[in-house]
Amino acid sequence: MKFFRYTFLMMGALLLSCNNDSEQEQANPVEEQINSVKSQYAPDKRVALFDITSEKADDSFILRGETNNPEALKTLRVKLDSANIQFKDSVKVLPLDELKGITYGVIDVSVANLRGEGKHSAELVTQATLGTPVNILKRTEEWYYIQTPDGYLSWVDHGGITTMNARDFQIWKSSEKVIFTNAFGNSYSEPDTNSKPVTDLVAGAVLELEAESDDFYKVRYPDGRAGFVSKTESEIYRKWLNELNPNQEDLVKVSEKLMGLPYLWGGTSAKGVDCSGFTKTIFFMNGMVVPRDASQQVREGSLVDEKGDFNKLEVGDLLFFGRPATDSTSEKVVHVGMWIGNNEFIHASGDVHISSMDSKADNFDEFNKSRYLRTKRYLGASSDGLTYLKKKNIYISEIEEEAIQ
Repeated sequence: MKFFRYTFLMMGALLLSCNNDSEQEQANPVEEQINSVKSQYAPDKRVALFDITSEKADDSFILRGETNNPEALKTLRVKLDSANIQFKDSVKVLPLDELKGITYGVIDVSVANLRGEGKHSAELVTQATLGTPVNILKRTEEWYYIQTPDGYLSWVDHGGITTMNARDFQIWKSSEKVIFTNAFGNSYSEPDTNSKPVTDLVAGAVLELEAESDDFYKVRYPDGRAGFVSKTESEIYRKWLNELNPNQEDLVKVSEKLMGLPYLWGGTSAKGVDCSGFTKTIFFMNGMVVPRDASQQVREGSLVDEKGDFNKLEVGDLLFFGRPATDSTSEKVVHVGMWIGNNEFIHASGDVHISSMDSKADNFDEFNKSRYLRTKRYLGASSDGLTYLKKKNIYISEIEEEAIQ
């Protein structure tokens, strides 16, 4: 009986070994090369697309998928050639040719909700305010796949964007502009706040300037609509930008304008914010485009503290919270807030409010203090993910940019 059991076990082991050998023979050698290139060029799928697969076909492989990085695809081809792997390249490079040159767009609603998929039921991943220029990569019948100035990839429905070719986009960029600086407000059909509103507006909205009177700017929307904006709630964009000097006091002023704003997953506007959308809005209204998510924001700026020594912090520093790395798990950053001094920080959690790191304070935030990771400083910092509007012509043409010191 033992002999037969042993023989049966040996046959099973031999069969399993043969199966493993067969699986190894059928393993796809292209996948290793794809993953290598992806880790180099597109480690963060939120800002870089390299969605490529391979399929065995006789003695070669077929590459399928899409990417918005031609250099990454070129590198993959070189790697496969060097490894003597025969392949057929059927990868689509975005923007797609079928767009026929319509590869630019400008957001034309007060706040566009940008989603993870091209459907209204998909996750809200971020927002873009009126006048935000975007790159169009592909489209369906009613949705556009876009990339925003912070690099974020998402979908916007056709009602939230005006599309343009390169010529029209340059005309838009070369026009004089107005930026809305109040947290909330409206544009009006007449130069009178009692007239019919054209749309609502939120902080950071950018519109073309057509004319001005004593109290109002006449503005034009990307889709051609006209409106009037009160001068008490807006400024000429170039003047606003030229006078910007990001400092601690201004960061706090902007943050406090949004006090009580409700928490909204994916929100980055005065209509609702999540934690990183809140800090993103604060810095944008001080002339800086910063990464979208807390796990991206933590990579930028200069390190201030990672031991909980809050005496090192200065007003405007960003505090990050989450799960520290262990031997078996990686770090996970899930929350961010801004230091405002006096042992307090302002953040979006439930709503925008102020919390304290002082255990004796009424607004002591024991939960977040227990998961504190580190603090980073953006003011005066220079890193790849921080874009200064004075240095990069996102909303204005290169000619106008030269006039801004």
